[in-house]
Amino acid sequence: MMSRTLNKHGFVTDLVEKTPTPFYYYDMDILHETLAEVNRQIGGHPFKVHYAVKANGNPHILKTIASHGLGADLVSGGEVKAAIEAGFDPREMTFSGVGKTDWEIRLGIENGIGCFNVESVPELDIINQLAGEMGKKANIAFRVNPDIDAHTHKYITTGTADNKFGITLEALEQVINHALTLQHVCLRGLHFHIGSQITTMQPFVMLCETINKLLDYYSGRGINFEMINVGGGLGINYNDPDMHPIPDFESYFNTFKQHLQLRPNQLLHFELGRSIVGGCGSLISRVVFVKETRNKKFIILDAGMTDLIRPALYEAHHEIQNLTAADTGTQETYDVVGPVCESSDVFAHDRSLPTTHRGDLIAIRSAGAYGESMSSRYNMRPLPSSVFATRE
Repeated sequence: MMSRTLNKHGFVTDLVEKTPTPFYYYDMDILHETLAEVNRQIGGHPFKVHYAVKANGNPHILKTIASHGLGADLVSGGEVKAAIEAGFDPREMTFSGVGKTDWEIRLGIENGIGCFNVESVPELDIINQLAGEMGKKANIAFRVNPDIDAHTHKYITTGTADNKFGITLEALEQVINHALTLQHVCLRGLHFHIGSQITTMQPFVMLCETINKLLDYYSGRGINFEMINVGGGLGINYNDPDMHPIPDFESYFNTFKQHLQLRPNQLLHFELGRSIVGGCGSLISRVVFVKETRNKKFIILDAGMTDLIRPALYEAHHEIQNLTAADTGTQETYDVVGPVCESSDVFAHDRSLPTTHRGDLIAIRSAGAYGESMSSRYNMRPLPSSVFATRE
């Protein structure tokens, strides 16, 4: 259990005295075990996993992931710089995003990144122009919008016809023909990403079927791609993080082993973020007040939506644990909220927790992904700090 793990490391007596709340607590053993499982599942297969830096760009987290041999998936120039500083090999970097600016494109070309995931004809032409001006040739893959509904939250669905991402299936052939006429880009492959927090394998099976048809069609035209990139999207178990701290990578990778018909010498790329770092992080906060009204009891924390915006933005669920409540068995129902001057600054409604008092320590679990990386200074609040723990 997380609370016992924290106490084992002297969390209550030592850690909080040294680190003011709120802060992010990272269980580095879980991260190492997760990365080892990823590498175990892809071993012996023509697979390459890139870590999606947008999920968590903490420098210590990045260096740990780089040390396990993963590549990096990037969506900004700042992420390119952070990944290089953390030790990722530029040749194993992919650069995604619908709005790459000229300086970001130049930065990627200068550092020899492995591939730009191109999302539009205007972007393709600018990459070709800038590479020509620099006397270089840029590797590209086309991000294809396969019009597959991953049945996840609308804000994290990326692969339907209504999303801003990628090139439609109808336009793909014309775009590929155009790319083949350009002198300063090298078309290496096709890229896909259908959404995030996907917890069933069927959307990935549908993606494989779409890719198989495209590969059959283009191989018939004499166009062969050296790489296929299926993005990421594998979800984590937000409801029971102690029982399932590591996602089901076996089922995920087996889906592609069984359903995707790779050609000889073709490499399959993945861009995983949440599934790698989500389970290792918790946001630690202290109860400022317990407030009771006619209809509600509120636990008011010193952490807010500025520290973890997912519940306010997506109505996302996170398990919440009181680490210091007396073990009396008494439970009460609370809304768990933050101090930010917004009605949306709520971590949970009607959550059953042990009887809670001012000063208690609260852990908001499964916050390793899109927690620290999306924090802000709204209300002029300081950014949360981070603490890393390993077993003795």
